[in-house]
Amino acid sequence: MTTFKHDTITPYANDEAKKSQVKDMFDGIAPRYDFLNHFLSFGTDILWRKLALGKISKSKHDTILDIATGTGDLAIAAAKKFKPSKIVGLDIAANMLKIGEQKTIKEGLQDVISFETGDSEALRFDSESFDTVMASFGVRNFENLEGGLSEMRRVMKTGGTLMILEFSTPRIFPIKQLYFFYFRYILPLIGKIISKDSRAYTYLYESSANFPSFEAFNSVLNKIGFKELRYYPLTFGICCVYTAKK
Repeated sequence: MTTFKHDTITPYANDEAKKSQVKDMFDGIAPRYDFLNHFLSFGTDILWRKLALGKISKSKHDTILDIATGTGDLAIAAAKKFKPSKIVGLDIAANMLKIGEQKTIKEGLQDVISFETGDSEALRFDSESFDTVMASFGVRNFENLEGGLSEMRRVMKTGGTLMILEFSTPRIFPIKQLYFFYFRYILPLIGKIISKDSRAYTYLYESSANFPSFEAFNSVLNKIGFKELRYYPLTFGICCVYTAKK
């Protein structure tokens, strides 16, 4: 099995663990995170989440865990689409969750969605707790990719559903070349100006470029024990939806 080195890509050049650096980065950019997400993706991130949830629409979703929930966009979209009894949104960055809580109250979903800080690689939940475990644009931030994915599988009920939406690398000319130019040069520049963090959106490019390919990531999921593996590239492969069962 190939060993992936994505965990060596960190937001900042210091001696702190990747986990701590990721927490500090997202806590810092939290006030501008939603605006930048929508602005830099031209609003496509909203469509990506909608399409991702559509890939698992036939499964049971009474209880859902949203890993690396950020400001809760995926959790809110899932609550509206699936009408579950409970969604827990978990993230390492408390400042992101504060914004998610405000958005949930505004949507009237506070009785369905709850947020809590926590480590995605050491979940406090009992095994077999959730029908669905999902994550959007957060798995690449794991310090230990296989460890985090194993925890996601552990807390899923047998027969439960996994959904991961993550950035990937396009393969089609000239989309691949345009993608790299935008993600490497334009996106970090705009992100730096607006977020005031000179590294956050450079890290986005580096961590996305270093993330396993479609097939390689499915191999990791298979190694951990997931079944019925599927992947669905979106927007010429700029991101990808991965689905699996326990």
